[in-house]
Amino acid sequence: MRLKSGLVYSTLLALLVTACSSDETISTSGSAQLSLESKAVHLQALSTKPWLITGGDVLVEVNLGSGMSVTGLRITLDDKEVTQEFVAVASGRLQALLTGLPLGKSNLKASLIGSGEFDSLVLTNYPITGPIISGPHETPFYCQTNEFELVNGETLGSPNDSACSVETRVDYVYWSLSEAAFKPLTDQQRRLLLDYETNIVPLELVVTETIEEIANPVDDIGEIVSYQGESIPYIVRLETGTVNRAIYEIAMLHNPYEGELDPWNRSDNWNGKLVYTHGGGCRSGWHQQGNRTGGVMRQGLFERGYAVMSSSLNVFGQNCNDLLASETHIMAKEKFIETYGLPVYTLATGASGGSYQSHQTADNYPGVFDGIIVAASFPDVTSATIFTLADSRLLNYYFTQTNPESFTLEQQQAVAGYGSWASISNLARSAARLDPIYSFDTPVEEQGGEMSIPALEFQRYSSSNSNGVRTTVYDHTVNVYDTVPGTSIAQRPLDNTGIQYGLAALNKGVITSQQFIDLNRGIGGFDRDMNHVSDRHRADADARKRAIESGRILFGGAGLASTPVIDYRTYTDHVENGDIHMIVHQFSTRQRLLNANGHAENHVMQVGGLWGFTEERPDLGELFTQMDSWLMAIQGDKSTIESAEKVVNNKPVSLLDACWGIQGEERIKYEQTQTFRGNS
Repeated sequence: MRLKSGLVYSTLLALLVTACSSDETISTSGSAQLSLESKAVHLQALSTKPWLITGGDVLVEVNLGSGMSVTGLRITLDDKEVTQEFVAVASGRLQALLTGLPLGKSNLKASLIGSGEFDSLVLTNYPITGPIISGPHETPFYCQTNEFELVNGETLGSPNDSACSVETRVDYVYWSLSEAAFKPLTDQQRRLLLDYETNIVPLELVVTETIEEIANPVDDIGEIVSYQGESIPYIVRLETGTVNRAIYEIAMLHNPYEGELDPWNRSDNWNGKLVYTHGGGCRSGWHQQGNRTGGVMRQGLFERGYAVMSSSLNVFGQNCNDLLASETHIMAKEKFIETYGLPVYTLATGASGGSYQSHQTADNYPGVFDGIIVAASFPDVTSATIFTLADSRLLNYYFTQTNPESFTLEQQQAVAGYGSWASISNLARSAARLDPIYSFDTPVEEQGGEMSIPALEFQRYSSSNSNGVRTTVYDHTVNVYDTVPGTSIAQRPLDNTGIQYGLAALNKGVITSQQFIDLNRGIGGFDRDMNHVSDRHRADADARKRAIESGRILFGGAGLASTPVIDYRTYTDHVENGDIHMIVHQFSTRQRLLNANGHAENHVMQVGGLWGFTEERPDLGELFTQMDSWLMAIQGDKSTIESAEKVVNNKPVSLLDACWGIQGEERIKYEQTQTFRGNS
């Protein structure tokens, strides 16, 4: 799929320029907090930016200036009056969920008849299937709604169209005491279930059942302590649907007898805050819808009152394209707001591939996320993970094939700079995401062509199928990078020219000068099919420029500069079999913040020793508690200072860098600024 005339890239650049300005962001949270005192009438879109509407729906608000009366207010959408659709939410503030917008542009106008005061807003609507900013849809694309398993064991069934769409559905599930798992709330249980707080039987049930038949509570339904400290039936409202060819899920505590939900009628047990979860991975993350999300059934989050959301294209093992992931964030959050209303804040969380998405959406599209909690993190795919993997594959090739006898294992590890020698081959295998060719007789450290969809395997690119699907990160992001002239191969920003491999090992006296010379003469590079060649590989100049300007390389000085970040991890640098999640990447993110902003006071690092963090550990829950305090303090800060200053000024004093010792049986926490390769 060739990028046409740079149109997609130019559009993306324009969006990034506006996203990084103070007035025009893609923010959806807090957009109602604008100062409106200078305008008699002000219109704004709440669920998304007015030029990024999808699915024909948008939540909008009209604000009247101080002393202005709603009498005489007239609101029109094109030539149709829609005043009657607005509801008052506060004095001088009215909101409406406008539906049925046609594709393209519509004009919304609010005016005070007789005063001459008015405001107008151009609304631009796109299909619910996308795209809005990511460029032409990838083909082939494999729908997986019939593989997406619901709580009742069924699937979503076959899609309704070629864009993998299904009808939105709402299920109620409960925590089963007998099975210690979530189960569908049955019709019988619905009939028997009393209103938990008032013990009032719904009137419609009294008509069909006797009081004796429905007065007994359902014994199998567990209880959960709500964020308000009350024991309530552990019943979850689970919404499932599709946006942007992704399957999304939204979960929150809600008793079905509390009534239907909309932007103005919220669940009693929702605290008004949203957590967006992510899945990790990258390898095989292309040409598929995905059959799972980042997970929304999170008891620890429910107990704190959160709504939880995720989508299948926010699992990087199903979509290793951060631009497409960001687009899905924007569209999915729009869907959430139009159904449940504007959240107090939106918190992103995810490990590994989930950290890419959290970092880059927060930086490139300010306001989509208000804070992020990441684990096993990387700054981004393009400049962090990929370069490490490519270098590891080169080193592995040199040590095993080019010159297998000249370096001891200790010297090989010193050249790589890894905490474990096995990480060289471990990361070499992970470089498969750069390699378009699968071969049955190739060592796993040199393998490629990864495709997790059996139905698409026959379409893979090979020497005999030059028009086949190239299963690489770069080809999956061809809308950004464009193609090599005269081919369908994506350009790439991969480069190892000028790198002095093993320089640190040489300076430490671990390898000799001759070993250093031989290594750098013989290490070579990779051609576009990841075949080893004698020359170093050089980045396509245009791809390098596009990677930087389009936000594929984490900058840290845009939205991330004013985003609270908590970054935690288990320390795995020394594990016996090697691991890709090295702590250097955590410091790389911090350094980018330092380079861009002169400080990294909004970035907190915590390292969990060998024990790590799990959802059962209280210290992980404490991170969410601390983040909540941080975000709420920022929102409560009504000063006129810049948002980045508010983030620093309102960080909890008890939220500090910390690590846990890796020696002994007791898990001891040490609060101290984390330093790369520090002495303690």
